[in-house]
Parts: sequence; C-alpha cells; structure tokens
Amino acid sequence: MNRGIRSLTGTATVLALAATLTAGALGGGATTGAGQTREYLVFYADGARDRAIDAIAASGGTALSTDTRIGYVLAEGPGSRFVESLAGSDAVEGVSSDRRIGSAAAITPATAASAARTSGTGTSALTSASAAKASSSATAASAAKASGTGSITETSAATAAVPAARTPGAEAVSEAVPAAASQARTPLVFPSADALGRAGTPSAPGTPAASTGAPEPLAGRQWDMKMIGATVDGSYAAEPGDKRVLVGVIDTGIDGKHPDIAPNFNRALSRNFVTDRPKDPNGKTLDGPCEFKSCKDPADWDDDGHGTHVASTIASPINGVGIAGVAPQVSLVNLRAGQDSGLFFLKPSIEALTYAADAGIDVVNMSFYVDPWLFNCRANPADSKAEQLEQRGIITGMQRALDYARKRGVTLISAIGNGSTDLGRPTKDATSPDYPKDAERTRKVDNSCLNVPAESKGVISVTSVGQSGRKAYYSDYGVEQADLAAPGGDEFDGGGTYDTTRGILAAAPENALKAKGQISADGTPKSDSIIRDCEGGTCAYYQYLVGTSMAAPHATGVAAILISRFGKPGKGGLALPAADVQRLLYSTATERACPSPREYAYKIDLVVDEVHKCEGPKTRNGFYGRGVVSAANAAKATVSTP
Repeated sequence: MNRGIRSLTGTATVLALAATLTAGALGGGATTGAGQTREYLVFYADGARDRAIDAIAASGGTALSTDTRIGYVLAEGPGSRFVESLAGSDAVEGVSSDRRIGSAAAITPATAASAARTSGTGTSALTSASAAKASSSATAASAAKASGTGSITETSAATAAVPAARTPGAEAVSEAVPAAASQARTPLVFPSADALGRAGTPSAPGTPAASTGAPEPLAGRQWDMKMIGATVDGSYAAEPGDKRVLVGVIDTGIDGKHPDIAPNFNRALSRNFVTDRPKDPNGKTLDGPCEFKSCKDPADWDDDGHGTHVASTIASPINGVGIAGVAPQVSLVNLRAGQDSGLFFLKPSIEALTYAADAGIDVVNMSFYVDPWLFNCRANPADSKAEQLEQRGIITGMQRALDYARKRGVTLISAIGNGSTDLGRPTKDATSPDYPKDAERTRKVDNSCLNVPAESKGVISVTSVGQSGRKAYYSDYGVEQADLAAPGGDEFDGGGTYDTTRGILAAAPENALKAKGQISADGTPKSDSIIRDCEGGTCAYYQYLVGTSMAAPHATGVAAILISRFGKPGKGGLALPAADVQRLLYSTATERACPSPREYAYKIDLVVDEVHKCEGPKTRNGFYGRGVVSAANAAKATVSTP
C-alpha cells in the first residue's frame, strides 16, 4: 500500500507528486515468454462459458476451474501467445494472469462456533492461514489434474460456503510504517512530535475515556476528527457505532494485536488472500524475506502498516489508549489482498470482495488500485493485444466482483488516487505496468481509461482535504469521479512549509516499525513521524500519513455510523442496502464550493506551483464531490430509509 500514501521519516523529503494509490495486480505487462506456461483468469461473456472453454482449448490451454459468481475460467496456457490467441474469441471479455499468491479459509457453518468463542477476546490464538484448508480454484484445479479426470471444478453462489454468524470479535492488527521517502513505492509519514502535546514519550496512567467521556490521550493531534465532528461531544456521544456492523479493510493487513485495534478486531472472520513473494519473476526484490515459514502471514498481521493505519482511522476504540476512530464501537475485519510490497493483484482483490459479500460484511474500504496498470485502457494502440486483454480483464473482473458485493449489501468506498490528476482529463501514464519491476513506460491515455476500483461503477470515491479544508495538492479529482471528500492530510496546507502534524495520525504496528528501522532497540521513535504512547503501562505506536488512502477510511467510518443507526437485523448482524448508505452519506455531507478563482495554485516548497481547476456547483464538484463527510451529521440524522 505504500503507493497509496506518502511517508516521511525525516523533515527534508523530496516530494513525488505523481505518487499513486497502493494496489496490485497479478501478471503485469504481459512479459511472459510465449513458451512459458502460467495460469490466467479468463473472463467470459454473458452465457458464453462453454465457448470460452472451447477457445481456451483451441488456443493450446487447459481449463482448470470456473467461478460462475464472477464469470471466469481459471486456465493454464503457454504465455503471451495463448493470451493473444484468446483475443480473437468473442466469448472472451478479458484475460489477466494469475500467479497463485495464496488463498484463505472459507467461512463454513463449522467455523461459526469458533467465531463466537474468539469474539471479544482480543488475544485468542490465531490459526495460521496455511493450516486452514483453502477452497481456492487453484487447489481445486490441482486436484482435478491429479485425478486425471479432466473435470472442471465450479464455484457458484449456490456452492459458496455459507457464512458463519457475524459475531463481533475483539482482534486488532498492527500497522507497519512506510520506508524512507527515497525508496520506491514508499508512503510519507508526517508528525511533529513537539506539536499538539506529547512528543512520543510515556504518559501518566489515566482513567479510560470510555468510562469518563474524556478525550483519548492523543486526541489533541486528531484535527481530522474535529473537522468531521467525531469527538466526545459530537458523534461519539450520539452514535459511536454498533459491534454488529462489520467493516472490511481490503488492504495490506491489520495488526490485530495492537492495543488500539484489538478490542474491535474480528479475528474469526478475518482472512489473508495472499502469500508473500520474496522476489519478482526477474529475481528483483518484491516483498522481501518471508516473516513466517510458509510465507503466509497470519490474518492479524501487517508488515506494511498501511492497512493498520486505515483500520485505526475507521474504528480505534475509546479505551484510554492513543486515539479513537470515526466509529469506535464497530467491528473490523481484515480482508488482506495487498502484498508486503504494496501491490494489489487482481485475483486476491476479487476474492476479498466475494468473500465480503458471502460473509455479510457491511462496508469495505479500498485504499488501492489494481496493478499493474494505473490506468486500464480497453484498446490503447500503445499496448499489445495481450496487454489490452489484460486491462480489459481487470476492468471486467473487478466490476463483476464489485457488483456481486454491492448486490449483497456491501457498501463500496475507495480512495480516488494520489496523482494530482484530473481523472476526467488524463493524458499520460508513466508508471505502468509496475510489475515486474522496471517494466514501466510512458504511454498516452484518455478519459476512456479507468483507474480501478476508484472509477468502477457503484464505488464511492473519496478525495482528500487538508487541515484548512482545501483539496490536498496530491489528491486526484474530477467532476465525474469525485463523490465525497474527507480529511487525508496535506503537509503544506498552512503556509507552504512542511509540517508533519498536518497528516493523519493513526495506529502503527511495532513489528513493521522495527523492520524498517524507524524505532530503536529500546522502542524509542527515531523521527517525529512516529509517536509512542504509553498509557497505564501499555505502549502503542502511531504514525502520521497523508493520502487519499487516509481520506477514504473517514468516509468508511461515517458509513458504519449510518449502518449502526439505520441498519436492520440481517445475516448475523445489522444490514443496510448499499444504495441507502450511499444516499445517506451524500445527504449528511457538508457541501463545499469550488475555490475562487476556480484555478487553484498550490505553492509548495521544492515543487513548482501546481494548478488544479475545480469544476461543478457547490452541490457536486470535482474537488469535494457532494461535500466533506460528517460524522456529527450522520450520528444525529433523523432521515430514515424507505
């Protein structure tokens, strides 16, 4: 997820305005040789499953399994030659390579009791993902081939595992801190330890805020929560959220043991859909050394820190430790689809969405884009046939998974992107394909090319604002694309000079901070970007980050408040149709007009003035969409759903 935010480990950081949202896609660039066999997701046209299987065979491939929920065949074929051959079939809508990066245990009735037992403990032992027998299509395919039957395993809505009752758990996941700003795909962290109170030193034990109504120890640093009214005198008093509301975080993982996440973490429902890949196909470092023998991280682990930060912003509890999130009493579910490197491949992203739908998750946060293409173009003449088909596969596959989830009550919220780009007028993409490493090239793009999932249908895309309320300099925008705005931080919003405390403060996993050398052996933070809070003898770490990745979870938290207020009993908890959640989010947002003049010039140290033009009326414009989300308005809203 490193590309979804900016991390600062020092005070002198060179900005990269073209930094993009974190995400990942399998394959990348269709660079595989014609003779090398690999697996692909072949998305077939409506009603064309059998013809697609015939086309796979005619192209020299083998159909291994199908997923009728999303409409694809998992196939094995001889590299780019196989893909280009499929391009000639009208039964095939897209093809994306699959690299078998892992699977997760399905939810079955047998696990319901386990979910109930682990709920509320916050410290229960986690069964490793490798021990859980995965019902992945790759596993099924292997079984089919081994038996010599040639039969194709099929997954459908009818055969998908029945979700267990949605029992709120008490697990949390720690977040990893981004690497140095000079490294590729690295977020920027920005805190000033001397500002807004304590500077990362141990604090005296205090009475838990949950019992006194007092602010959390680090609440003075949370300008973002004040902006949207998520405070002890605001939304916390009126509607802090309901444990029965399940919030899925599709990200790099969640530190389920972090003291400021554990009380709200649902370990039983959390899943990891990826396996760490130390190196890419060319032998270059991708995820780095595996932390666990199987290269499969537990479902309460985060080596990056991005996912933990997002989860903390949504629902860190009011417990007298550190900070509180937007909806401090809802449940967090880890749906890990991102690699340690910050890449998000297509198959795990699809699996996370379909799992969310089948498990009864209420809302998911997606602070990423699907790699390897920042902009996916169906027929860009600058791309090869195989590359075009891969991008069509990403557009089609993700849209089908998003539709599947939304129809089953999952509200879909995404970060819009960090490229300082008007998404209605993109002109070039210089960062794709970003996998394998060093495959990038500059190509022309236009408005027919999509950033996925931010520009997918049914997704609520969120722009970022800074402390003053202006659109952040890095945030993408667009009158067609921007749906809502939320605090995401802007280190230069307040005079043009850099200030880390203008970022968003949220939880960070200690393991990630240690691995990246951001804290010393005795636990002391090495920079102002990291805050250590020790309350009542318990120490926890936090970090400042900026990005639309940080803005989206504020909107997700407000959505959770609305579901808590207006949701009806269903599928093991509370449920509210996605269309109703979307309508309520829009109606409770605080409208904000375009700046005057509409061409806004960002004057930033070390960077030439950046000018962005805001289009549209106050009711919906390219900078703020329908307005800045408001937890206070959502918590007190009297409007009811039909």
